[in-house]
Amino acid sequence: MDPYFQYRKDIIDCCQWLCRHGYFGSLLSAGGNVSVRIPDEPVVVITPSGKPYMELVPENICVVDFNLNRIDSDLAPSIETAMHVGIYQNRADVGAVVHTHQAYASVFALINQPIPALFDEVALAIGETVDVVPYAFSGTPELVENVTRTVTNGCNCFIMQNHGALNLGQTLDAGWKNAELLEKTAQVYYHALTTGKPVTTLPAHDL
Repeated sequence: MDPYFQYRKDIIDCCQWLCRHGYFGSLLSAGGNVSVRIPDEPVVVITPSGKPYMELVPENICVVDFNLNRIDSDLAPSIETAMHVGIYQNRADVGAVVHTHQAYASVFALINQPIPALFDEVALAIGETVDVVPYAFSGTPELVENVTRTVTNGCNCFIMQNHGALNLGQTLDAGWKNAELLEKTAQVYYHALTTGKPVTTLPAHDL
């Protein structure tokens, strides 16, 4: 009996939904990555490197410890595994990380602009602002440092400069939902900015 089977299955369900809805760029994509932390253990279940999401089966999903040692996997784990571990080590409230290349959030990744609090239900779920993580090349210690430094603000969504988005949650379902909330907010904010009119944000005292 595989003790990680349900985590692996849940990750595949999440990834394939995100893939079908364009959150990774295309149906053939292997970009982005998704992980879940095993409760009360220094163990992460995470997507493999370079395997298209629509082809994943449970045994493809990797299991590693916080030292990046493989526990159970038939493929190499994502090159961003250290980033996921760094988030878990710095945010005890986070149980899942959903890293996407979703389109509208990526617009703000290119113009290096945070997204302010625009809707109360979104702000309650993801926090007061969607901050920008400074750029560093994928899979590098510099990116891990930039991410772990930025996520300590306690919010649940972040824009990765010239890269994509990070969506955090206490559970995988929460991280998955936050990815959708971020894309809705980014899309609406983008269109609001194109009008050239002032964009109203939520009053600070309501956050």
